[in-house]
Amino acid sequence: MIFEIKIPSPGESITEVEIGRWLVEDGSSVVKNQEIAEIESDKATLPLNASANGILKILVHEGERTAVGTVVCQIDGDENAQKVEKKAAKETPKQEPVAASKSAEVKEQAPAVTKEVTNHLKITPAAKAVMEEAKLNIDELISGLRRISRKDVEAVLGASNVSLPLSSTEITREVDRNAMSPLRRKLSQRLVAVKNETAMLTTFNEIDMSHLMELRKTHQQAFVDKYGLKLGFMSFFTKAVSIALASHPSVNSLIEDEDIITPRYHDIGIAVQTPKGLMVPIVRNAETKSIEGIEREIKELADKARDKKLTVQEMTGGTFTITNGGVFGSLMSTPILNPPQSGILGMHTIKDRPVAINGKVEIRPMMYVALSYDHRIIDGKDSVGFLVKVKDLIENPAKLLFNGKSGDEVLLGL
Repeated sequence: MIFEIKIPSPGESITEVEIGRWLVEDGSSVVKNQEIAEIESDKATLPLNASANGILKILVHEGERTAVGTVVCQIDGDENAQKVEKKAAKETPKQEPVAASKSAEVKEQAPAVTKEVTNHLKITPAAKAVMEEAKLNIDELISGLRRISRKDVEAVLGASNVSLPLSSTEITREVDRNAMSPLRRKLSQRLVAVKNETAMLTTFNEIDMSHLMELRKTHQQAFVDKYGLKLGFMSFFTKAVSIALASHPSVNSLIEDEDIITPRYHDIGIAVQTPKGLMVPIVRNAETKSIEGIEREIKELADKARDKKLTVQEMTGGTFTITNGGVFGSLMSTPILNPPQSGILGMHTIKDRPVAINGKVEIRPMMYVALSYDHRIIDGKDSVGFLVKVKDLIENPAKLLFNGKSGDEVLLGL
């Protein structure tokens, strides 16, 4: 029986996708639910899974664009063919004279495998167990392999970050040309649109990270023991942003036609860099979540982004975005808006700097932060006030527990 596999719909408004790459070769055996390809849309990279056991026949090649609903491959799930194949596989070990002669022929044709090569081979425990069960040594295994292709060599070079050295007299004038992925094309269009369609400004401030770093250091192990995950800075900034948005709701607004829409909830996008480009999964209703809840959700979303498992729904509908260039060493930058949002907070690297504390110069771990905003609907007072509020909350993390107020203010009912 032939099973057809069609391109599923990645989400609303997406009518065309691109085959990023096939994870199995044409004619290979696949099993049901096995991931066989990666589909790239202008919003996310999604997996394509086998719908049955059988032999794969590829109909659309890598890099080709195709409409949603198009049949891109077939699976020959003929049960009779599979039974014959299994029966032949069981009978093969009994044909000892034939197997021995074939093995001898392969050994004569294949070059000898030196100990120097085999000593550098890495064998997984699972592979080693199968080899022992079949009574195969490394020489016999390598002799039975197919010929090494260019893709095999490039895969090894890519996995080990090794590049072929150029000799001192060799000069290259070659260039690499790669087609932009749908995600990268869409991202470039959105970035240009932000520049042309918004009145974007950026305001800066700096945060003394001393108290937050000490809190994190003191309670890190207890946090890991209780919740099973490490405590980072992003969860504190997300919580601080949510509280600051409640004080300055215009920063949480967006323009729709001639109206200003101001959600009463805070869906905070967390920018994550992946091999396929920048993705922004959303922490929904951040105003209702604890530090632990935000930290856990950020980790889950970031892992899914790097594993290319994010859905379009998980990246749609944010009201504000946080991006952290500090993980790459950025000291200061101007983050660009993520439309249709009107504000984005940029975090940066932490550096020890001399600062004035109560009239004295002290060395403190400082972070520059930047708020880019759409001046069409956010005034300077709100933009600066928002950033000052975030600064105050991070420098006094206990205030995060009382929605921005100090313990004394809560006690006195102020």
